[in-house]
Amino acid sequence: MTKVAIALGGNLGDPIAQFQQALQGLSEHPQIDSVQCSSWYRSSPMGPADQPDYINAVATAETSLDAHTLLDLLQHLEHQAGRIRGRRWGERTLDLDLILFGHDTISTERLSVPHPGLLERDFVLLPLLEIWPTARLPDGEQLSAYQSKLTHHDLVRIN
Repeated sequence: MTKVAIALGGNLGDPIAQFQQALQGLSEHPQIDSVQCSSWYRSSPMGPADQPDYINAVATAETSLDAHTLLDLLQHLEHQAGRIRGRRWGERTLDLDLILFGHDTISTERLSVPHPGLLERDFVLLPLLEIWPTARLPDGEQLSAYQSKLTHHDLVRIN
């Protein structure tokens, strides 16, 4: 089993209900165990400012799926939540990003792990460290070392 981390985000509809549905979908999959989720957080949009604030969280799980099959599942869950891919960093009902896949580094046309924005996004890094404080990059570096370097300071825990 491989430990994975998945970022959840959304700012349309009812993001928390959409997160709960996605987490249930992960938990019910026969090759995924031990799904845990951080608190919910609110933050201003990273992209265009003419959209609602985002709700974000991070989930961890153990899986026997390979990374691309897990990515397919995440995209299926996004589709079930009504995800339509519009403008870059634009509004969405549900965004599920695979941010860590064990100690693997993956670089394909469809998938980059660790997620390229992981170290700059407080709305990903802080929820991740809440539930996996010993998380490391594939090179062994502790992710907690990046906490003091974050610059997006309007993150608010809402539960």
